[in-house]
Formats: sequence, structure tokens, C-alpha cells
Amino acid sequence: MAATQTGMKRFYSLFAIIAIAGLAVLGYLLTRPATVSIPANVTVQASDTSGFKGYVKGAATAPVEITEYADYQCPFCQTFATLQMPTIEERLINTGRLRWRYRDFPLDQHPFAVLAAHSAACADEQGKYWDQHRRIYEGQGEWAAAGNATPIFRKYAGAAGVDLGRYDACMRAGKYAGRIQADKNAGIALGVSSTPTLLVNGRLYRGRFDSDAITKLVDSLARQTTK
Repeated sequence: MAATQTGMKRFYSLFAIIAIAGLAVLGYLLTRPATVSIPANVTVQASDTSGFKGYVKGAATAPVEITEYADYQCPFCQTFATLQMPTIEERLINTGRLRWRYRDFPLDQHPFAVLAAHSAACADEQGKYWDQHRRIYEGQGEWAAAGNATPIFRKYAGAAGVDLGRYDACMRAGKYAGRIQADKNAGIALGVSSTPTLLVNGRLYRGRFDSDAITKLVDSLARQTTK
């Protein structure tokens, strides 16, 4: 009888362990971020571009405007964003001499480029575009090599202070796919074929992609506008 009771206790203990493990797995499956797929090459609707002309930082009165067409998964864009842009922002944007406009140009060979752009657009709904923009570029080495970038972008959004419930709904809806495609179409019409590409006061820039060269150019153009 004692042996039977001991066996039953072991059985119930094992059953409890299996049940707890099963509940843990179920909880993970129910709460983990689902893979999100944002369609590329979509048909652009008028509502996709209404009132939107890129993400802008800098004074509206700045004498020079640079528009950047870039791809979040492009290594050259990442280098420019993390090594050159901080100096450009400090020297030129924050001093009122330059207005910077960022537009998406996801390349077909980069599987997460559209998803990254859409993640930043969803963060923009909550006033966190530039925070998410920076985190995506800084973390490119992490998410570009991942099998699923969705939870990584979500992690960045949470760190930026984004309401994740609203963010998740935005991502699932794919509501900015048309806007991203419209940006790319506009770039193609202007002669953009690679990333990063800069347009300085509407003209394609053929110079060096470093802060010193851009500072020299902006200062020269700014002097011309004040004559």
C-alpha cells in the first residue's frame, strides 16, 4: 500500500511539472510578438501621401535643405547615420543653417528594409520617430542577421517609450506601406537608384558623404542666399 501511495505521489508530481511546463509554453506562444510582414511594391493611394513629404528636423527658415533617400538595412546608410549625422546635426541642423528631410528608399535585396521603415512610421504616430530611427540604425547588426526582426523592432519601440499596444496595431495593419512606396517612387522619379542619396536644395549631390564636406557645402550655399 505504501509503495502504491509513493508511486501515485510521483505520478502526480510529474503530471504537475508537465502541466506547468505546458502552461509556460502556451503563455509564451500567446504573448510573443507575431511575425509582421509589410507588403512592398504596393499601389499608392492619394491618402498615403496627403500632407506628408518626409520626416523633417531643423528650422523651416534654414537657408539650405538636404533630402536623404535611404534604406535602414543598407550598411552605407547605417555608417552615415551613426558616424556622420551626429556631427551634421550639431553643426548645421541645431544652429539653424540646415533643414534635413529623410525619405524611405527600401532596396529590394534587403528583406527587412520595408519592415524597418514601417516600424519607424508607427513610432512617428506617437512622436517617437527620430528615437526609433536612431535605434534601428544603431541596432542594424542585430536585426539584419535575425530570422525575425519584428520582436527586435518592437523592443526598440518599447525602449523609446512607445505605447506598444498602439504600435502593434499599427504594424499589423501595415497602414504606412503605401507611404513608404510613395517615397521610393518619388526618389526614382528624381533619379535615385542607390542609397544613401542626397539632394541638396533639390539637386542630386555628387560629393563626399562626410560631415566636413557637407558642412563646407552648406556654408557656401548659405552665404549665397544672404547676398
